Amino acid sequence: MRPIGRTAVAAVLAAGCLAATACAPGTASSAGGRAGDDRTGTLQVWLYNEAGNAAKEAVIAKAVSEFHSSHQGVTVNVSYIDTDASARAAKMKGAFNDPNSAPDLVEFGNTDLPGYVAAGGLAEIGADLDAWKDKGDLDPAIARTAVVDGRTYGLPWWVGVRALYYRTDLFAEAGLTPPTSYAELVTATRKIHAAHPDTFGIAVGGKYTFGALPFVWDAGGDIAAKDGATKDGAAKDGAAKDGAAFKAALDSPASQAGIRRYTDLFGADGCPAQQCADLTGGKTVDLFAAGKSAMAILLNSNRGKVEAGAAKGRYGVVPLPGEKPGSVAPAFAGGNNLGVMKAARHRTLAVEFAELLASPAYQEQMYDAMGNLPTLRSVSGKVAAKDPFLKPFTDTIAAGTRFVPLHQAWAQIDAQAVIPTMLQQVVTGKADVAKASGDAAAQIDAAFAGH
Repeated sequence: MRPIGRTAVAAVLAAGCLAATACAPGTASSAGGRAGDDRTGTLQVWLYNEAGNAAKEAVIAKAVSEFHSSHQGVTVNVSYIDTDASARAAKMKGAFNDPNSAPDLVEFGNTDLPGYVAAGGLAEIGADLDAWKDKGDLDPAIARTAVVDGRTYGLPWWVGVRALYYRTDLFAEAGLTPPTSYAELVTATRKIHAAHPDTFGIAVGGKYTFGALPFVWDAGGDIAAKDGATKDGAAKDGAAKDGAAFKAALDSPASQAGIRRYTDLFGADGCPAQQCADLTGGKTVDLFAAGKSAMAILLNSNRGKVEAGAAKGRYGVVPLPGEKPGSVAPAFAGGNNLGVMKAARHRTLAVEFAELLASPAYQEQMYDAMGNLPTLRSVSGKVAAKDPFLKPFTDTIAAGTRFVPLHQAWAQIDAQAVIPTMLQQVVTGKADVAKASGDAAAQIDAAFAGH
């Protein structure tokens, strides 16, 4: 159901581009002269082949039929591509280098965007989307995940965010209500772990980047900011000062405060460092599902795993609280976009089919089929009304999401495990927050400088 190794794709592609001039920006549109805007013929579309893909294919088939009815002389050919990181990277690199093998429209992970843009593979479609009737319904923060240096290269199709899963039975036993602030989260962690020493108060991981970042963002910090903006998040999602250079912000006072809040959860009274320092996000899912943790920061799509485990019927979900009582910590807005290839022979048709797939009707159908959270606010409200489980996630989106730096250096930063290494250094006592965040910031700046 979910693409895997998304950042690994960007890393592989970036490495290939460094080694071969054929990946240089602009190549995809110039080779073979294939790019055009034919309004008839075969529209080639690449979508991800996900777990449970039959349900996805059924929805796409309806969309294809509808598109055929309104576009005489057009045939939509949908191919489902492998989500394995290396296989997908090779296929995308081949499409960028050989326009004749490229599709018109492609589905891609939103963290892959900067690498694809740097490779010259995607067309800028901002002006096209300005006329889309549903554009105003797109969540603004999610819309920014398709923008690099002020130019739009994709249409956000679905999103996934994290919220706080908690054990209702353990909370009731302890006389606790779900936490609405960081202080209440800490209190619950300690109280439940004290009563049940064999149960973690909260499952957190030293290798769980997207579990830690909400604490950084809530404190006003960030991974990086555009040069000239404040280091404490003023260049939100890299949206400010387009074209300016990124500079690391993890060593700012605000970021350090957020890092400290997250790493403080690794104490003996919560998630002991010796057991939790090496945990990934996936391992925290396993722990909560197995009934070995009272809380965990998990995706909406982790519901199936939890339902299949010992925690079934004994859990609830609320937005991850921020430091201020009643606030919601900003979540990372992962997800997939639809992009038009720069070499597309049917540019307008590609945009129109993307708009159909991302329309309210088909976003709702994709949720029903695959559990994908909609990027349109009206549809988010509609699916949350149908399924109360989703409300904490749609409330989290409504409160404002955040993203990684939209720069091709992010693939290197992630592949080098810069943030997990920083967290583990603090959690294991090998470095304090100031030293660990300073070292991480230096690595981040080096990655930006190398691109």
